[in-house]
Amino acid sequence: MNHYESVFILNPVLSEQQIKETVSKFENYLTSNGAEMVSKEDWGLKKMAYEIQHKKSGFYHLFEFKAPGELIAGYETEFRRDERVMRFLTVALDKHAVSWAERRREKLKAKSN
Repeated sequence: MNHYESVFILNPVLSEQQIKETVSKFENYLTSNGAEMVSKEDWGLKKMAYEIQHKKSGFYHLFEFKAPGELIAGYETEFRRDERVMRFLTVALDKHAVSWAERRREKLKAKSN
């Protein structure tokens, strides 16, 4: 199983309920196909550097997960099919990126306490 990180931007006109449904849809896709969720983060509404679909902001979400490599193609197809998703990026993490992500999560946890 490889370690992955996926960031996706949801349309800013969505209601809070629609955002939760969309996020849980992608999380359920991963877990039902054998992926293990490491962490997930809601970064909230952020202003983007440039317009996407005539929108200047979007709701950002990050998933960090372990999954077999063959799962990613289907996962990204689900992103492309969902009109609520404006952009997405999934990257495989090497051992250095995994350790950096762990340190970042620890800093966030310490900050919130």
